[in-house]
Amino acid sequence: MGFLLTGTAFAESATRDECVAQTKLAAEMLLQDKTGAIAEIGNKEGKFVWKDTYVFLMDLQGNMLAHPIIPQLTKKGSLLRVTDKNKKDPKMLFVEFVEVASTAGEGWVDYLWPKPRAKEPSEKSTYIYRVPGTDMFVGAGIYH
Repeated sequence: MGFLLTGTAFAESATRDECVAQTKLAAEMLLQDKTGAIAEIGNKEGKFVWKDTYVFLMDLQGNMLAHPIIPQLTKKGSLLRVTDKNKKDPKMLFVEFVEVASTAGEGWVDYLWPKPRAKEPSEKSTYIYRVPGTDMFVGAGIYH
């Protein structure tokens, strides 16, 4: 699987509906087999990496528990102080992820982030979905 690339452009872009469906599928898997699900979410060749996006897993303290594209994020501790790439008005995107997960339980967060292999940021929307009955949430995003 992995990212489908054609030169520097993606062959296909993920849709909002796919992000919602994949995060909910990942949440179901986490409830059935947490260890296996964490391994699958963190697998860059796994089923939660498709088209030009992927599912990631965090906890409500802002720790990245699984990330298939940048696995070193799982060793950074809380990411709550990390901002997006908007130079004029940086957004505390991980704080917003946690707020959505802990209040509404699900929703979209908009911010600026570079596409893989790009230097300049693009508009991105990430769907956040809290894994029911846990302190974890999953997310998947699309670029505009």
